[in-house]
Amino acid sequence: MKIAIASDHRGYEAKRRLVPLLRQWGHEVIDFGCDGGAACDYIDFAAPASDALVRGEVEAAVLLDGSGIGMSIAANKVIGVRAALVHDEVTARISREAAHANALCLGADLLGEAQLRSILDAFLNTPFGEGRHARRVEKLCELELRQRQIPAPIAPVAGLGD
Repeated sequence: MKIAIASDHRGYEAKRRLVPLLRQWGHEVIDFGCDGGAACDYIDFAAPASDALVRGEVEAAVLLDGSGIGMSIAANKVIGVRAALVHDEVTARISREAAHANALCLGADLLGEAQLRSILDAFLNTPFGEGRHARRVEKLCELELRQRQIPAPIAPVAGLGD
């Protein structure tokens, strides 16, 4: 499988350890950064990895930051991404089986090495469940199509960026 991986500074060390593991498991990995521990913005790395995912350049994405929350919010802003913030093997399996998640978001500050590995393994090796889940994923796709027709706000959200 071809996999995009990206992190911010909080997820960098975990990403650095997961890339060789993914390659050892036989996956091709495209690293979208970051490239060190200096403070940076998760959005700058989630966006290009997510774009590659929806363009079909990769089959899945693994996104890491301190809590996983920022990466999951950023990735889910990209139409076609179904990013799941996962905390254990059970939620990894459910995200793939029931929601057909194509991006795995992990909180590097919250998970140990063994947990990261087992979650990654569960996510990558769980197939989509089809059946009733397909209907729900189709509804998610319809929701995305509706969102494309709503004009983006022209002013920033009140109180943000002031």
